[in-house]
Amino acid sequence: ILAWRQLSPASLQARSASAQSTLDRRAHVTVLFNRSVGQLRDPNLEVRLAAIYVLREVAKDFPDLSDPVFDLLQAFLRASDIDYGDDDPPIDVQEIMKMLRSRLGDA
Repeated sequence: ILAWRQLSPASLQARSASAQSTLDRRAHVTVLFNRSVGQLRDPNLEVRLAAIYVLREVAKDFPDLSDPVFDLLQAFLRASDIDYGDDDPPIDVQEIMKMLRSRLGDA
């Protein structure tokens, strides 16, 4: 019984630390998500690509955020009402389209 009492506080502390770690990770992901959304319209291609890749990883690591990420990217493409004619779209748009196609293939 004495050993159980010694483990119990340690077990509670471990669970508490685990829960806090999960909350901290979720808060960090929320910051990354919000920052990435703002960077999608950045004039610098590298910044836009980094934002797209961060959103891809968020969707992968957090299944409950997957739908919002893909909804956001679809809305972003719809709002970018640009006709590229015979030219290929920019690399960042191609990456978003590749992600969306991959998502459709998984569904």
